[in-house]
Order: sequence, then C-alpha cells, then structure tokens
Amino acid sequence: MLFERRRFLEVGAAGLAGMALFPRSQQQGRRPAFRLTTSEAFDAAALPAYRGNHSRVYRYIDQNLDRHIASLQRWIRQPSVSAQGVGIEEMARLVLEDFRSLGFKEAELVPTGGHPGVWGYYDAGAPKTLMVYMMYDVQPVEPEDWRSPPFEANLVETELGTVLMGRGATNQKGPERAFLNAVEAILATEGRLPVNLMITAEGEEEISSPHYPEIVDRYEERLRRCAGAFFPFNSQGPDGEAELDLGVKGILYLELESKGGPHGGPTRAEIHGSYKALVDSPVWRLVQALGSMVTPDGNTILIPGYYDAVRPPTEEEQRLINGVLRKWNEAALKRLLGVERFIDGWTGADALLAYLYHPTLNIDGIWGGYTGEGSKTILPHKATAKIDSRLPPDMRPEQALSMIRSHLERQGFGDIEIRQLGAYPPSQTSVEAPLVRAAISVFNKYGHPPAVWPRLAGSAPFYQFTERLRLPLVFSGLGHGSGAHAPNEYMVIHPRPGSKIAGLAEVEKAYVDLLYALAAA
Repeated sequence: MLFERRRFLEVGAAGLAGMALFPRSQQQGRRPAFRLTTSEAFDAAALPAYRGNHSRVYRYIDQNLDRHIASLQRWIRQPSVSAQGVGIEEMARLVLEDFRSLGFKEAELVPTGGHPGVWGYYDAGAPKTLMVYMMYDVQPVEPEDWRSPPFEANLVETELGTVLMGRGATNQKGPERAFLNAVEAILATEGRLPVNLMITAEGEEEISSPHYPEIVDRYEERLRRCAGAFFPFNSQGPDGEAELDLGVKGILYLELESKGGPHGGPTRAEIHGSYKALVDSPVWRLVQALGSMVTPDGNTILIPGYYDAVRPPTEEEQRLINGVLRKWNEAALKRLLGVERFIDGWTGADALLAYLYHPTLNIDGIWGGYTGEGSKTILPHKATAKIDSRLPPDMRPEQALSMIRSHLERQGFGDIEIRQLGAYPPSQTSVEAPLVRAAISVFNKYGHPPAVWPRLAGSAPFYQFTERLRLPLVFSGLGHGSGAHAPNEYMVIHPRPGSKIAGLAEVEKAYVDLLYALAAA
C-alpha cells in the first residue's frame, strides 16, 4: 500500500522567499492554506560525506554478484500475494530460513490474527542496535499485462539497462534482499556486524498492516532500545537523482455499502427497473451520500471539522520544502501522471504544500447492479464503494472515521454501512536524527546528495516506530525501481553505461556503509 516514487526535478526556486505562514480559516468548505515564512533551504550536499572504505566487503560483493542476483530472484519467484493469501506461508518460511542461514541466533515465525510475521535478531555484541522493518507480501497481478511473467524474475534488457522484472522487484523484495546480501558480505569478510540487528517482517503491508502491531507487541521492550528503524528502499529516480523521505501520511480505508431496507429500496435482490417509479434506489442513495461529503468538484471536504487538526509546516519542514522546491518539476510530474492541470491551477509552493499537508477523500472504486455488455434494466438492491482518506499530521484515523460517520447520520444516511478495512496515523522523523544524518552521509559519498522531503503523500505503518517506539525512521537506499502495484515492476541490476543509477553491487555497498556510518554516529 505504500507508494510509487515521485520525481519532480530541475526547476528554479521561484516563490520561495518572503512568504508568511498562516492557516486559512477552517470553515466548512474551505481547504487549509499555508505559506512559507523563510527562504532558508536545507541542503543535503552540505553535510560531510561518509569516509569509510570497506574494501574487503566491497570486493566480496563484486565477486559474488551473480549469486546475490539469484537471491533476489529466489525471493521474487515465490508468490506472496497477501490480498489473496497466495504463497504467504511459503514466503514467510523462506525469509525465516534466510535469517537462519545468515547466522541469526534468534529466528522465528510470529503468529498473528492474520498472516504470520518473521522475527530475526543478530547479536553482534555492538553498542548500537538497528531495527529493520521488512514486508514480504506483494500486490496481486494480472499476468497478461506483463512483458515478462511476474513470478519468473527474469533479467530484461531496457533503455535503463538490465533490470530484474517481477512482482516485488522494487516493492520491496528487491531492496530488502539486497540489504541482506550486504549483511552476508560483512559477515563473510569481517566476521561480525558493526551494529546488532532486530528485524520484524510482516506479510500484510499491502493490505494495511492490520496485524503488524501484534508482531511489535511481542518484542516491544527490546525494540525500544534500538538506535532507529530502517526500511530498505530504492530511492533513486530514472535520472539517478535521489530522494530521502522523513515521513508518510496516515490513512483511513473504508468500504461503504447502501442496501434496501425500512428506508426504502429492494431488500432481497435486484428487481425490474420499471419499479423505480415506486421504489427507492440504493445506488442513488450511495451516490448522494458520497456527494454530500465533498463539493461538486470533489476537491474540498465538507465534513465538519475534517480540516481542523491539520497543522502547518514546522520551521524544519519549511527548510526541507524550500530545498525540494529548488528541484520541483511540475511539468515532469504531470507527464508522469498523465494530467494537464492540478486542482485550482496550483503551482510551485502552493502545489507542494497541498500535496504534503492536505487530507484527501478519494473514491477508489464503486459498483452495484449490472455492468456487463448490453442492457439489463434492473433496480439493484445494494451498491458499494471503497474510499480512502490520506491523513497529514496531526490527523488521527479514529477521529476521521467518527467525523465521517457523524456527517452521514446528520445528512440522513445513517443506514449506510461503514466497514473499516485499514487505518493508521501519520509518521514523522526529524532531519536532525543521527540515523538520518548517517543515511545522508552515505548518499553524499556516492555523489547523490538527496532531496530531503518532509514526507511522502503515500502511507505505511511507520507510526509503529516513530510514535509507539519513539524511534527515528529512515526508508532509503541507492538503486532505482518502478512499477510498484503495476505491471512490469522492475529494479535496475546493471544500469546502462553513463547512467547515474546505482547497480545492484553499488546498492549493496551503500547498505554496508550505512551500517558502519550508523555505528560511528
């Protein structure tokens, strides 16, 4: 459920300076508006580069690269579609056996109310411990849409170079197994790691992580002693430019269903369409209920109080935003998305602030009645919609759900059934955290100073680290992949000559450096 990377690069910093920060009145029907008070911009390139040189480890990676590629392929060839329950047990055991093969003295399956978790602990006797979050599940596939079968994990030649194509290649099996390859290389050459590792792997990230908290429950007191949490991630775009994100929005994912009942409409099954002259339509009722929550253009939420908890950017976040704006390329983003304009013609800081700080209310799908070929004149007895709301700081999903429920009841739609399918709050880490600084130092060593974003507008259960465990979180790494949740998902293994994208060997070396940089931080 996480996200696809964004790349909005190479434009000037117009509109950065001389702005005042203020929230617009939070009246019903008005979106919050924020402006920047400072022209100061965070510059990752100004931080010292990591200077360590672990030549024996690097050499091992180069000498074993074919085997390391095979390890990525082995993970991707094992289906693990959480939404369908396909291959989950097999993938969990594969992860477990890999932990054991690497020498983790603690490695076990963790039962939950859903798919099992996997726990691994490597005790290096080091002063610092790093928590590593992993997900072993993937999204469903439509094989006919793929250039290469999604679970064959073939090496495919593209304009970017040789890529590994398959479901999970970049989200997230590829970078995760690359991180474990780096761990293997350190152990094979140096005998022990520079930090201890605690790994919690879940098999439900793609279905909103409903049972991941149960995994944390089991090891919570030990995890609190970690120096930070890390999520291996391909952070480079197709141009080689890198990003580092310090948070995510939260999410509330709901299913709304309208059915016939005492308020009207057929109760048992669809009926002949001619009876619309006498009988209410659950489909129209659902459409009207959805429409009551937003303005006619769908862009402003009308639920009373929905914008009230949204906070403006902090001073630190403003500096980060100014740094991002120096490379913000709206034209490239619009081409990527296939859109011609943003809401209200937003541009520059207005567009970026809306993207990062506005809550959303989005219809993911809506259905009811007959949708096949030709005609079938019926009055359906029920209609269903899936909606998601992305929640910036300081919004809470339980509050958002309460406001949605209260709004529908006040509008006369109390019969609409609401089913929560997923929910978690936002997450945020400071750029001043030692783990963040260590990650930036490694990017700088490889000549890729990152654009540091306050957060992604996508969602992940990272609040478990930043809010519950009070740990800084970094999700980053060299490497490029794309196609998450889509056909032809890939991760670059051997970039074309002249590319700035890191190949798999360099990705793994950077993970090595990150572990040593954190140990020294």
